[in-house]
Amino acid sequence: MAGHNKWSQIKRKKAVNDQKRGKMFTKLIREITVSAREGGGEPEFNPRLRLAVDTAKAENMPLENIERAIKRGTGELEGVSYEELEYEGYGPGGVALFIQTATDNQNRTVAEVRHLLEKNGGNLGTTGSVAWQFDRKGQIFVDASRYHEEAVFEAALEAGGEDVIPSEGEFVVTTELTEFHQVQEGLKAAGVEFVRAELAMIPKVEVEVTGKDAEKLVKLLDALDDHDDVQRVWSNANIDEKVLAEAMS
Repeated sequence: MAGHNKWSQIKRKKAVNDQKRGKMFTKLIREITVSAREGGGEPEFNPRLRLAVDTAKAENMPLENIERAIKRGTGELEGVSYEELEYEGYGPGGVALFIQTATDNQNRTVAEVRHLLEKNGGNLGTTGSVAWQFDRKGQIFVDASRYHEEAVFEAALEAGGEDVIPSEGEFVVTTELTEFHQVQEGLKAAGVEFVRAELAMIPKVEVEVTGKDAEKLVKLLDALDDHDDVQRVWSNANIDEKVLAEAMS
């Protein structure tokens, strides 16, 4: 599990205030809107939308907010039109960064992402400069306190999962994109409930980051995650555990 992913999990487990929850809802609404626009407003026929809706429900987003976001995506309601854009770049220590955004103003977003990178010791790269260092996968997270690893492992592999890795009190089930929904349904059928599921960019090789570079990288990742237009950030960093602990304290 890459350091940034571990850092993101630690952040997620910490209590969030209303402002943080508002930012999270903003990102989820954009994801639902874009998903509905691209694949239609019926979750049962749109896997990406189904995932976005399930995530929003897990975060206790009101149903009316979800329904409005879907209708904006399908054009039934007027609203801001978001464009999905991906940026690639580098952070402190030479780590690769893959940044997914949803924006109503491409010029603003690229300028602000570039500024955050340069301000925190990174730089924006060209399309394709780092994407090759990642594999697109599905990830399903199971509460490790509720199930034995062997039970999760057997259920996941039986359903078509690729691997199961213990990480920070969770079992992370990794799948190919084509098997993502199938594995979720297989886990449910086996009586294994999962906390959340998401599409991920998994690094092929991790880069160890320590000392000042690690501190700068955590600051950069935090700034990117807090930006309204940034939906997700993936890195190939294995961040120093001490720095992670200090950042989250």
